[in-house]
Amino acid sequence: MSARKASPEEIAEFRYRLVAELSNPYLSTAERRQMIQEKASVEHEVPGEGRRRLSTSYVRKWLAVYQKRGKEGLVPRDRRDLGSSRVLSANEAALMLSVLESKPTLTASAVLRQLQEQGKISSYPSKSSLSRLVCSAGLQRAKRLRQGQEEKNLKFDFFAPLECVQVDGMYSVSVPDEKGRRRQAVLMSFLDDATRRVLFASFAFSENSLSFEAGIRHILSAHGRIGRLYVDHGSAFVSSQTQRILDTLGIVLVHSRVGRPAGRGKVERLHRTYREQFFRLLEVPSIKSLAELEIRFHSWLESEYHRSPHRGLGGKTPLEAWLEKAHLIVALDPTVDLQAITQHQATRKVHKDSTVTVEGALFEVPSTLIGERITVHYDPHLSPQQRRPQIVHDGHSLGEARLVDSYANAQVRRGGLQQEVQLSDAQCPTSEALAPRPVDASLAASRVRTTESERKA
Repeated sequence: MSARKASPEEIAEFRYRLVAELSNPYLSTAERRQMIQEKASVEHEVPGEGRRRLSTSYVRKWLAVYQKRGKEGLVPRDRRDLGSSRVLSANEAALMLSVLESKPTLTASAVLRQLQEQGKISSYPSKSSLSRLVCSAGLQRAKRLRQGQEEKNLKFDFFAPLECVQVDGMYSVSVPDEKGRRRQAVLMSFLDDATRRVLFASFAFSENSLSFEAGIRHILSAHGRIGRLYVDHGSAFVSSQTQRILDTLGIVLVHSRVGRPAGRGKVERLHRTYREQFFRLLEVPSIKSLAELEIRFHSWLESEYHRSPHRGLGGKTPLEAWLEKAHLIVALDPTVDLQAITQHQATRKVHKDSTVTVEGALFEVPSTLIGERITVHYDPHLSPQQRRPQIVHDGHSLGEARLVDSYANAQVRRGGLQQEVQLSDAQCPTSEALAPRPVDASLAASRVRTTESERKA
């Protein structure tokens, strides 16, 4: 059975996962070289080709393409037939390694014999060829038995500020919302892995992607480039809009393993500090709004947390560690239009009344676009009244869309509803006669009085 042909998007996504973290600006040349060698020393599941080992030149090639042309440059433009094993085909080798992984107690020879008897492998490799295949994948029987079902949770640390930023949300106390109802506030924190400084923290009544994007924009504008973001699989971190923004900025988003919270130990420890040192001493009934809770929290954060010695920093405070390594921060390119990049994009079909709906708000666009599909760029952090959505059609910007005022539109006289009447000078009413009256204001747009006799009737 032949393998399914991989699409260009799947190949591009594989190449992106392979080289994205290598473009981290905080990596030294030696660290990047070591990471490339590590990636070349293991087998990878290549789309359309199965499991195979990649050379260092392959990794360096696509890293250079990604740094020069971004993610779009990783999309294959021509059909490529890469070499495979001279004995086992790519599909047979992938099947062989897959069965070995699922059955650690069997030897490679036993697995090969079973697959040959089932007709799934028609090749007959020598013992030395089979041994090289198994060793290159790191699937020797003794190693598979020793590993078993156990996994290592290795402690990791980064050296430079902003090299890795851990993000997570925490449900805190209940405070009144705008309508006076008490709701649980969610605190989203951005923790710098190297210095333990909280780079951004904000409260909301839900854990959403807008809070996540607001933190990213604040850090980029206030501090510098982010190497990678380390998050879980929460709904706030899986938005397609957010992923598009991060891809544009060249920021790698790393998700922790499902059911493995140990990798997020630093941010989990931060939440424990929040509960023990801030929320436990907080007089919750005295908090009247989310804004008041935000002010009290940031006052504690800057005066207490950032100025307290941290055991993980060798007794230094987060602020001292940050200032000590601040010279390592890579500044954001001043030519980057951060406001434009962090806008959301929505594709809409223009209605017959020249309007489109964006997040529940109705906007008016030029009537020449009726029936066309357009892309609307807008800032989701602003209210509909404050937004200035940009209209893009066929790659061309066509200006701003205008928020529809339904009340004002109700006062507009529609074509065909008003009858034009030619009046002589004698028939023309005086300015006094034309003075509006309350009763006239209540008339329908289709009824217009044109003579003084009608007005007195």
